[in-house]
Amino acid sequence: MSTAGQVIRCKAAVAWESGKPLSIEEVEVAPPQKDEVRIKILFTSLCHTDVYFWDAKGQNPLFPRILGHEAGGIVESVGEGVTDLKPGDHVLPIFTGECKECPHCLSEESNMCDLLRINTDRGEMINDGKSRFSVNGKPIYHFLGTSTFSEYTVVHVGQVAKINPEAPLDKVCVLSCGMSTGFGATVNVAKPKKGQSVAIFGLGAVGLAAAEGARVSGASRIIGVDLNPSRFELAKNFGVTEFVNPKDHNKPVQEVIAEMTGGGVDRSVECTGSIQAMISAFECVHDGWGVAVLVGVPNKDDAFKTHPVNLLNERTLKGTFFGNYKPRTDIPAVVERYMNKELELDKFITHSVPFSEINKAFEYMLAGEGLRCVIRMDA
Repeated sequence: MSTAGQVIRCKAAVAWESGKPLSIEEVEVAPPQKDEVRIKILFTSLCHTDVYFWDAKGQNPLFPRILGHEAGGIVESVGEGVTDLKPGDHVLPIFTGECKECPHCLSEESNMCDLLRINTDRGEMINDGKSRFSVNGKPIYHFLGTSTFSEYTVVHVGQVAKINPEAPLDKVCVLSCGMSTGFGATVNVAKPKKGQSVAIFGLGAVGLAAAEGARVSGASRIIGVDLNPSRFELAKNFGVTEFVNPKDHNKPVQEVIAEMTGGGVDRSVECTGSIQAMISAFECVHDGWGVAVLVGVPNKDDAFKTHPVNLLNERTLKGTFFGNYKPRTDIPAVVERYMNKELELDKFITHSVPFSEINKAFEYMLAGEGLRCVIRMDA
């Protein structure tokens, strides 16, 4: 493309300080350096993680910053050493990476790349410790190596999944974070067999993606657990068959589920980050074969407590990160599952706004309205 090797001036939504509305600015985006790719973002969506770091409570505030990490776009140009991507490729930038060389990448059992695993504190590119964004010569920090709230962004090649060019980017963009995290937690880690029962703790977007994984796996009962009963009706669209609100019972919810299922569910997936939900999710699985998977991120001072006999009685507790998907190797196949109509994504997208109204997406999320709001960058 004619812009290759040039600084691109484009619009980006900049977070200048915590908790303040994003400001649409003209930014300069430098060309990609070694092992980097510059991407024209066409669609991006808002995830809770963006809001968490925009609000900047409980972690290191880093501003000014361009947030955003769920997106789809087209490669504009590539830096030195990039051989498996070229201008025009359709891609999903992803908040974690796959260098393909470290012990984790070489292991079939891990997706936690030593070089590119998620780093929320880093605001610069790995290659040279500098930002590719600036406003009037002042550097603007990156976020999760993706910074998709910009018409153009620069991403390490290891954080870019090349996908089927026929896939609609306004739909599959949500696979670059939350949907893959929940769906993969069920199909890759909990691995329910056809006809088994699954409990899902937390019926937000990630929890409903976990429920979708249970539906696709052929689970016979999918029990949704949430403190907010207004989520129950929507969850039926994702295969959830029964609902439990822990507030409705005067005993621990794991006991309620054990009674409902004759000793416990076969699998459970926890998507809240609440330590009590994590304990309940583990203790509600059946002895002998039950598997519980933790997805939610706890507070830093939390401690998981359960009696060791729960493990000795052959219950299994697992954790997962990004649904155990390797970004470059595995995500293209998840996109194909959508293209083959195995996996439904459209129902996750409840709102859409033009880029100029990106702050509306924050308002929807803060009000708890809907699941995913897709932001149209060309509008």
